[in-house]
Amino acid sequence: MVGLEGWPDLPPPEESGPTFLDNAIIKALYYHRATDLPALGEDSGLEVDALGGEPGLYSSRWMGEETPYEIKNAKIIEALKGLPLDRRKARFVSTAAIAQGGRIVFKTVESCDGLIAEAPRGAGGFGYDPIFFYPPIGKCFAELPLAEKRRYDHRGKAMARVCEFLDRSREGAL
Repeated sequence: MVGLEGWPDLPPPEESGPTFLDNAIIKALYYHRATDLPALGEDSGLEVDALGGEPGLYSSRWMGEETPYEIKNAKIIEALKGLPLDRRKARFVSTAAIAQGGRIVFKTVESCDGLIAEAPRGAGGFGYDPIFFYPPIGKCFAELPLAEKRRYDHRGKAMARVCEFLDRSREGAL
């Protein structure tokens, strides 16, 4: 497996797709064409029902890329202030696509449903993890060690599907 370190001058593609999966496909095809190697593209984000799905596709750019997540998280908590738990529904979505031979050979969409906490909890994770409460374990993702979080979260599920595909393909073209 090779990372993008070997192509330090390769700018990232424009994420212009209307869905997370479209953006993962854009990335996979772009890096595949640029490197002539099989390439994995991934896109993910947080969707909050009470905010009409925001931050959604713009999760990392929502309120500006330079805005710290502590401020983004505070904005979401403030926007949901006073809402009962059943109206604080949210989900993390992660998509992945693999490009090879000039086409997409694999794609997946995975998600993890939860709630927006009333206050940030935990010091681990990153991004929106301190406010994403996962009811089956009674904790926010930022309260979990990474290995445990990956057992439940959207990205862990998507990468598990990628690994399953690669394992099945090991005897084939990839």
